[in-house]
Amino acid sequence: MFWNAKGGCVGIGETDMDYVSFGTGKKVLVMLPGLGDGLTTVKGMAMAMAFSYRMYAKDYKVYVFSRKNYLEEGYTTRDMAADQAQAMKALGISGANVLGISQGGMIAQYLAIDYPEMVGRLILAVTLAKQNEIIQAVVAGWIASARQGDYKALLVDTAERSYSEKYLKKYRRFYPFLGKIGRPKDFTRFLIQAESCMKHDAYDGLERIACPVLVIGGDSDKIVGGEAAAELAGRIRNSRLLVYDGLGHGAYEEAADFHEKIMGWIE
Repeated sequence: MFWNAKGGCVGIGETDMDYVSFGTGKKVLVMLPGLGDGLTTVKGMAMAMAFSYRMYAKDYKVYVFSRKNYLEEGYTTRDMAADQAQAMKALGISGANVLGISQGGMIAQYLAIDYPEMVGRLILAVTLAKQNEIIQAVVAGWIASARQGDYKALLVDTAERSYSEKYLKKYRRFYPFLGKIGRPKDFTRFLIQAESCMKHDAYDGLERIACPVLVIGGDSDKIVGGEAAAELAGRIRNSRLLVYDGLGHGAYEEAADFHEKIMGWIE
């Protein structure tokens, strides 16, 4: 009934990393979430995650990882991949199907480049190969809001840049309530992760990715740019490109067939 959902924690050097797991299948799917992890980690979210991604529970053992709990200044997406590989090894995971969304996709790129034995098939969703003017401007705005402690402004801007106008029309009425709950004690974790997004550049290493890769994007992405998915797929020799017309960075939530496409690719 509850998809064997549970939370866990694995040691990473002098700190640790939270994760949740669920599902009863023999195949492994690792999910790496985006920059929102800098505001809210997966700790205590086992049931919520299992319900949200229950379509995978029958055929897969799913792991959803946060970044480690202590982040040092200058921590990069490549550093995050190294820690992710360490966590997976500690849990006995290798050759996994890996889904990286947004910043999680940046980490997943380096995971496949530097630790190819850890990845069997790779899905890179609404992410990019290297920083560009669009993400530089967007993330700089988020960093400014975080430094001012303006949690509501950060959430509203993220929503406005992520979703289609059709989607936003249904949910803008909830804006007055945003920021009332879930506010982090401080924004240090978010700021370090945001800075890593602005410095991400795996472009030259992408040709070394040997596993099959599905790249998913939205042609109206206002965070990484509508051309980011094509640029990324163009650098990976064994890749397939899927771009949703009229959708943006929130395509992984808006596209009704998003998870169906992923399961089809894995199979």
